[in-house]
Amino acid sequence: MNPVRRQRLLIVLGALTGVALAAGLLLYAISDNINLFYTPQQVVNGEAPVGQRMRVGGLVTAGSVRRDQESLKVQFDLTDGIGTFTVYYQGILPDLFREGQGIVANGTLTSRESFEATEVLAKHDETYMPPEVQDALERAGHPGAAGKNADAGEGKAGASYY
Repeated sequence: MNPVRRQRLLIVLGALTGVALAAGLLLYAISDNINLFYTPQQVVNGEAPVGQRMRVGGLVTAGSVRRDQESLKVQFDLTDGIGTFTVYYQGILPDLFREGQGIVANGTLTSRESFEATEVLAKHDETYMPPEVQDALERAGHPGAAGKNADAGEGKAGASYY
């Protein structure tokens, strides 16, 4: 083989190897930071992986909020009308958090019945519900779920969702 062609071939192979290595490292780093959204029904049915970071959303079950009197620990049940599980959280809850309202929690699923939240997000006004939670409630056939976001300014510039 001609020495010039051999040198060019080695340069091209080296560049391709470098690009493949960079792409592999990028995909590995991204996979550790992905937060997929799951509904309570999916969590209870075992579709959500235990021990992995994720987002869950649904309605806070009425009468389920239990607060520790000596710390900021709180636990409550989250439902979509079909599945229900308990969320454990330590911290200050949003001002708009209350029973019967839609929330999204970020954290780790510890079992099919419990979720350790690191962050709890509540809706920003009386009419808005997070799109993921709205879709999950509609699929579950939850009464009163349809039409909640009709006048919430969804998709308008400057609309704040949390």
